[in-house]
Amino acid sequence: MKKYNKKVVKTLFKKEILDVIRDKKTVIMMLVIPVILYPLIFVVALGIMSSVQSSLKTRTYNIAIETKLDEGQFYDYVQKQVYSVEKAREKGTTESGSGTSESTEKTTEEKEEKYRINFVDAYSIEDFKTAMQEETLDVYVEVVPDEGDENEEGKEGRVRYVIYYLSSSTNSNYASDIIFDFVEKMNQEMSKDRISDAGLDVELTLNPISYSYKNVASGKQSMGSMLGSVLPFLLIISLLMGTMYPAIDTTAGEKERGTLETLLTLPITNRQMIMGKFLTVALIGIISALLNILSMGGIAIYIVKIMKSYGGVKMNDVALSEFVPAILVGILAILAFSLFISAVTMCVTSFAKSYKEANNYITPLMLAVLFIGYIGFIPNVSLEGGMALVPVANICLLIKNLLIFKVTLESVAVVLISNVLYAFLAILLLSRIYDSESVLFNDGRGGLQLFEKRSNLKKGGVPTFSDAWFVLLFVIVLVIYLGGILQSEYGVYGVAGTQLIILSIPLVMAIYTKKDLKKTYSIRKPKAVPALGACIFILGIISVGIVITSIVSSIFKESSEASYESLKDIMDNGFVITLLIVALLPAICEEMMFRGYIFAAVREKYRPVVAMIFVAVCFGLYHMSISRLFVTGLLGFGLCMSTYYTKSIFPGMLMHFINNSYSVIAYYYPKAIEKVLPILAVEKLSVKSAVIIAVFGITMLVAGYTILRMSKKKEEAAGA
Repeated sequence: MKKYNKKVVKTLFKKEILDVIRDKKTVIMMLVIPVILYPLIFVVALGIMSSVQSSLKTRTYNIAIETKLDEGQFYDYVQKQVYSVEKAREKGTTESGSGTSESTEKTTEEKEEKYRINFVDAYSIEDFKTAMQEETLDVYVEVVPDEGDENEEGKEGRVRYVIYYLSSSTNSNYASDIIFDFVEKMNQEMSKDRISDAGLDVELTLNPISYSYKNVASGKQSMGSMLGSVLPFLLIISLLMGTMYPAIDTTAGEKERGTLETLLTLPITNRQMIMGKFLTVALIGIISALLNILSMGGIAIYIVKIMKSYGGVKMNDVALSEFVPAILVGILAILAFSLFISAVTMCVTSFAKSYKEANNYITPLMLAVLFIGYIGFIPNVSLEGGMALVPVANICLLIKNLLIFKVTLESVAVVLISNVLYAFLAILLLSRIYDSESVLFNDGRGGLQLFEKRSNLKKGGVPTFSDAWFVLLFVIVLVIYLGGILQSEYGVYGVAGTQLIILSIPLVMAIYTKKDLKKTYSIRKPKAVPALGACIFILGIISVGIVITSIVSSIFKESSEASYESLKDIMDNGFVITLLIVALLPAICEEMMFRGYIFAAVREKYRPVVAMIFVAVCFGLYHMSISRLFVTGLLGFGLCMSTYYTKSIFPGMLMHFINNSYSVIAYYYPKAIEKVLPILAVEKLSVKSAVIIAVFGITMLVAGYTILRMSKKKEEAAGA
């Protein structure tokens, strides 16, 4: 029997591989992008940059210099420098033409100084700013009496050279650098002349001490540090892109083509079918990853050669053989991550009924991977403790540490085993999905209604699953960009604007698609007993969350400090205003979106537990903080349970407000918190305090859930 199972899986695997290879998108993502597009982009970009830089060094720049106050001193100095540049250029051209080898011995500075300067009469220009806007003039130098800066008094008799340039013009930027260098050189030469005239030692006076930098990092460490930030991020993104299209094709694509029903009629089990599909997606992902590694490795070697040839960085002690152990372990890590991301991608796309819908579903996963993968760019984040168990982040940090030769066998084992374990759990979830006919053969209730003609839409009901996806993505994008601008410009009032975005977008969408607002947002008066149970349950979650926050903060110190600083920036606006905007407004707006619009749509299509988990994950990711991800997700799950069991959004709003209010009260009245809740009035919980709070929280969870379940049973019995 075991042999037969292997044969069936092998046959299914071959069938899926052939189907995937026939898909042009998969072949493009697997072969064309890493093998052709990446190197081509790099070479073209490098060529364009080199061409632009070369053109800047050989252009003619129009410069106007005033001569009255300094009696043409700076004008004469610039002319002298330009004359020496032209002579050096003419000499180099003559020597090159005569076939002598002397031109190869010129300094780098002489080789690069090939620009020409056209002096424009400053007094013939009516408005130099207009001339610069029209780009007929690149730089204008004004000579004015020196009045000093805000913190510096001007010196009588001294002049100031004001260099005007147009920052939006590349030519003007480059020309201003040339003129600025001339000003600095003239300043240094004049300083030396005055010191020499005073009978002092020029070098000793200008440089009373001598200093130098000594980098003790080896060449391989410098190279590894340079690649360690960018390479892991590119690898996980390319791996996700490599698995995305085969995952869509083997799940949603098969539904759209109508071949899934035929496959299910064959004498095979769901697990055999899943294994065949999973192995296909994982293999494509692995091949894509390996091709990306080879492509990026080739680019890295090319960079090293360029750096060696220019001699800007000492890379002579860098040998590719020294990176071989890191590369081998990195390949193992990529393979483990490939298994994980393949299974997760298939889980997500399995819910879609068409290729187009699957692309919509995969977008939030891409955003989550991008967000977590960015951790490789954050300095001083180490692969220690719980960080080694965080999916995506652990792979990025492991590859980064491998490249700088700072990794332990224990951390490697934890990362590899955890990713394989996560892949196994995702496969189990995938098997549950394929055991559910409601998922495999959905009735189309998840279609996007936004782009349908409004007159064709029926009144009533709740949003569709696709509507929820669209609103979620649209709101997150607006919060990241528009919300970020509002908060940076207007502080706490920008937070209010962000919350109004969160409230208004789903509400406008619900009204446009003619949804039942009361049903969508669970607007009804809750019964007393279920509401009490919900409040007790969420109080338990908040208590457990305090303990988890204390633990996570010790692991993600940088992220915790950044979260605290960002919160501190918007707190100093008075207690009442801060309480309204930071505590009350999010309790209303975020609940209306997540536990209202999103939860109603997801609950309509999937089981309540699945809907709660989905909304909890989205709520955690929405807050965009690694240190708060799990805690906010846990709170989001509790708030979903409150809405589900009470059939009302108001208990959740109340507890959300209480949770947020605690932070505001603790900030403004720390002594009151110390008096009422001394166990919480500490920077870090002791083990004893953590145990007490955890026990209290778990007790509240059990008590609240018991009340909710009993109320639900009584309601069902009364309804029967």
